Amino acid sequence: MINRLIYFFSIVILSVATPRALYAQKPVILNDKLDQHIFQFNEIEIFEDPSETLTLAQVKERHFTPSTTSTPQTTNLRSAYWFKIKIDGNSMKGNRHFLLEFFDQTIDEITVFIPDRSGRYTSKVLGDNYRFQQREIIHKNFEIPIENLEGEQTYYFKIKSWQRADIIIVLRSVNWFIHYALDEYFSFGIFYGMILVFSFYNLLMFFAIRQKQYLYYVLYILSIGLYEMSTDGIAYQYLWPAFPEWNQYAFGVALFLVSTFSLLFTKELLFVKAKAPSLNKLLNVLIILGAIYFTAGMVIYRPLFNYKFFEFIPLSAAFYTGIHIWRNGYRPARFFVLGYGFLFLGFSLKLLILLSDGSLNIGVLSYYSLSLCFIIEMILLSFAIGDKVRILKHKKDKAQRRIILQMKETEKLKDRVNKELETQVQHRTREVVEKSAIIESQNEDLKAMNLMLKEQAEEISRMNVLLEQDNIELQTNIEKVSRARVMSAEVDFTEFSRIYPDNESCYKFLSELKWEKGYTCSKCGSANYFNGHTPYSRRCSKCSYEESVTTNTILHNTRIPVNKAFYMIFLLYSTKGKISSHKLSEILGIRQSTCWAYSSRIKKIMDERKKEIKNAGEKGWSKLVLE
Repeated sequence: MINRLIYFFSIVILSVATPRALYAQKPVILNDKLDQHIFQFNEIEIFEDPSETLTLAQVKERHFTPSTTSTPQTTNLRSAYWFKIKIDGNSMKGNRHFLLEFFDQTIDEITVFIPDRSGRYTSKVLGDNYRFQQREIIHKNFEIPIENLEGEQTYYFKIKSWQRADIIIVLRSVNWFIHYALDEYFSFGIFYGMILVFSFYNLLMFFAIRQKQYLYYVLYILSIGLYEMSTDGIAYQYLWPAFPEWNQYAFGVALFLVSTFSLLFTKELLFVKAKAPSLNKLLNVLIILGAIYFTAGMVIYRPLFNYKFFEFIPLSAAFYTGIHIWRNGYRPARFFVLGYGFLFLGFSLKLLILLSDGSLNIGVLSYYSLSLCFIIEMILLSFAIGDKVRILKHKKDKAQRRIILQMKETEKLKDRVNKELETQVQHRTREVVEKSAIIESQNEDLKAMNLMLKEQAEEISRMNVLLEQDNIELQTNIEKVSRARVMSAEVDFTEFSRIYPDNESCYKFLSELKWEKGYTCSKCGSANYFNGHTPYSRRCSKCSYEESVTTNTILHNTRIPVNKAFYMIFLLYSTKGKISSHKLSEILGIRQSTCWAYSSRIKKIMDERKKEIKNAGEKGWSKLVLE
């Protein structure tokens, strides 16, 4: 038993250590039980034609190199690649039909050289550069029926593609192909059905809640669906079968949309602007750079779309943003990080396959690895959105309970206050009833007195008529004398108040002083006006600008009574600014700090206008009013 184990491990070690390139090309043997076979390693031989001009006859004479990887790739995009496989049908006894299938649907042009029974070759051209309906078998992959199964046959393939292609060649029986194709399209139906269901559900959520995260998520997963359809050939078959030129741009457009809406969704779901402002700026910069790169690929240089590893940058930024915000305590980011972790793993695998020599490319599993990661990420991101909504709902319910509790407390307080008010109203009512009886008795006395007063009033009115004329004349004279005295002499506030007893008289004087030379609008220069909304204000009839009477005066926006402000100006003028703020406070009954601030402003104007005041005579103090 031990000897057998030693022998077994020796064979394994030797088989691993021996370079596969040293083996001769191994033909695939057909038999009645074979359903499918994937060509790999030394079953495929490769020849690179940098000139792209060699014919089949010339290529036959060249040396082909066995593939050292499970899935060879066209790494030099400026060269044409020739591939050679061998199929041995000597073991076939039944009448079975087979076909060859190329798994990569992004190959631009495949020229297949098929041997016939006479040893000659016929050629067929396939690829996404040609209309979909030109295919012999209407399927998303490229299939070539094998008609000659006699003996060992050699097949040649010339492949030219402007982007790196995986050469996955599969031999399948027709019965197995039909079974496989139905299962494959069923799987695609489930995958794209999930995308549509998730999109429709989140679109309804967007219309119901009006949160942009749902809209960005819908656009994000639809972009993923477009990218997957562009790479697996479904889009070419169903969306643009008559426009093969769109195959060269579709995946680049889809990748740009995936990156853009992924970053927008990340910003909206995780509140990046509020929780991580610096990362929010980084994501905005990546969105702008992605748009510039996409525009350059569409308009200037199409091969820029080949550098798919650039999409790793926005993915890494979104993944790091999720980790950062999750570590800072935002719980919905956990599902986001988990989902992007799977997507990060899928992109990393694709990037390693792209940068490696093909040794990591293990066929169908690695080819569909990113699609599988997309499905997992799509489900987990839905959990992330649901988790966010659940947390927001919990906070809302908590706030509502707090509001209800506060409303109950308010209701109790209102009831207590109402009871106290009712008691007070009853007490006041009793007092009013008691006082009303007293008032009724007093009213009788007042009626008698009113009769007497009425008679006296009639007599007084007759006297008033006679005195009114004298008062008018006397008042005019007194006003002139008082004004002159106020303008030239020191008077007390009581006498000053007789001339300016209230704000209206002050405003009237101020309007006469301000517009004594006529009205001119300070905005448009018009001389026409009508009265404004405030006392003595004037409103321009041309531009409707309303100017108050205090605008451009020292009294504008003053917080002390206008007549006291007038008197303060007069006192400062008459004492030549030597009266103290304490004295002003005592005379006017205003706080000392207010008197100091206002008097300082007036003294400053007095200093600035010494010459003008000196030559103004009795109107000198009024020169301080206008600014």
